[in-house]
Amino acid sequence: MKTDIEISQATKLAPITEVAEKIDLTFDDLELHGKYKAKIEFAALDRMKENPEGKLILVTSINPTPAGEGKSTVTVGLGDALNKIGKKAVIALREPSLGPVMGIKGGAAGGGYAQVLPMEDINLHFTGDMHAITTANNALSALLDNHIHQGNELNIDARRVIWKRAVDLNDRELRFITVGLGGPINGVPREDGFDITVASEIMAILCLANGIKDLKRRLSNIVVAYTFDREPVTVGDLRVEGALALVLKDAIKPNLVQTIYQTPAFVHGGPFANIAHGCNSILATRAALHSGDYVVTEAGFGADLGAEKFLDIKVPNLGKAPDAIVIVATIRALKMHGGVPKTELSAENTAALTAGFSNLAKHISNMRKYGVPVVVAINEFISDTEKEITLLKELCEKENVKVELASVWEKGPDGGIELAQTVVETIDTEESKYHSIFTHEDDDLTEKIETIVQEIYGGNDVIYTKKAQQQLATFKKYGWDRLPVCMAKSQYSLSDDPSKLGAPSDFDVTIRELVPKLGAGFIVALTGDVMTMPGLPKKPAALKMDVDEQGNAIGLF
Repeated sequence: MKTDIEISQATKLAPITEVAEKIDLTFDDLELHGKYKAKIEFAALDRMKENPEGKLILVTSINPTPAGEGKSTVTVGLGDALNKIGKKAVIALREPSLGPVMGIKGGAAGGGYAQVLPMEDINLHFTGDMHAITTANNALSALLDNHIHQGNELNIDARRVIWKRAVDLNDRELRFITVGLGGPINGVPREDGFDITVASEIMAILCLANGIKDLKRRLSNIVVAYTFDREPVTVGDLRVEGALALVLKDAIKPNLVQTIYQTPAFVHGGPFANIAHGCNSILATRAALHSGDYVVTEAGFGADLGAEKFLDIKVPNLGKAPDAIVIVATIRALKMHGGVPKTELSAENTAALTAGFSNLAKHISNMRKYGVPVVVAINEFISDTEKEITLLKELCEKENVKVELASVWEKGPDGGIELAQTVVETIDTEESKYHSIFTHEDDDLTEKIETIVQEIYGGNDVIYTKKAQQQLATFKKYGWDRLPVCMAKSQYSLSDDPSKLGAPSDFDVTIRELVPKLGAGFIVALTGDVMTMPGLPKKPAALKMDVDEQGNAIGLF
């Protein structure tokens, strides 16, 4: 079997103008980035709103493991398969971050014969969106520090600057730094740090804004620091939202690419789901909804993170709830949730599969709490046995959930036909009755956090550190205590302890810190030891990467 990159490089791509024609876009609607990538112009986005709205399919998964789940692969394969059975389908994905690409996870363009292309470009610099977001983030840092250095008209307390710099790489050395050293000419010394770009509030804002005007409004609301009188200071106070929006004026436009089978794909925005809201941009999803009869999109990591945030944060901003949710699982990953080490996953083990199924069962139950129909997709691996496949289907049937085997990595759309047919049938026969899991939309932060911990994670109580308690009091003082909450938690477990696999019970979740993200419109709750700047593994994927003399990428996956 060829590798992902070999399959990608052997594929003959259609000019992006031909892909655009499939969704009624013309040459004048595109801002071309070479032959195979384009951004959609604002005028075209406005015109597309007049088209009917398609059905929305959200793809999510069980809690990820080193065994792999293949959520993006199934998303792409399902989109291709829907077109194969005669439906007009488009795809909406996030852009990969260079941190995971060069770290442990690898790329995020799908895999095998279910990829978005050009894979090398998408996984690397693409159309420059990540660079623009990084630049805007760091321009704000520079302007903020310059304001303090040049007289500090706003009376900012340098000890209470909460805005961090950003870089789109996993670099643990930058988590905590000191800036402004070297004497008065070099600024005011203070502690600082870096977040990975995909955790930047500017990334979240880009993905939630519905246009330039809304982008500037959201940017102006960013809280960057507090004064000596403990009053919040915003970008609007610094009067630099216009400059930041200028840097982002092209990055906010959705990107259009294609799959191996030339299904149109909007790939735009890339917030992490463990430390941000984990969904692609509102503009891209809306463009997709007005381009096809079916839209397949994904939310990052497991359903306890990405899907919860899609349903509780993105849906109210998008104004459209999913018509169906597909939960991706692999037999290998479920066996790992059942206690099998990675080195033994290829051996048949029905007992471990049964034990690990508890993780999938919890996610099925969670998604049903939102009133949206659920389908399970078993992402097939070559090591799966007939006995294990039969058992997993039986376990799903006991949960009264539809389940289909998906072999899109190996077979492309042909391997996803049954899944596509089942998803269409589900949408046609089961009405989506979406509703929030919160008792009231204006529940305060503690009530929302408690609801998520108990209803979604299956935990008992929420424990707040002294710092978090003080922040809750501050937020109540400024009227921020009714905002949505964005939980930052380990992706590997339903709890805040990554070692607790399966469906743990009788645990508490610790909130160590709360961060106001008023531009994005939510409060981030940091749990456990989750980091906003990841580190590299002992043997990062970058060690296998290279480029040949013709400029072709080697080792990307």
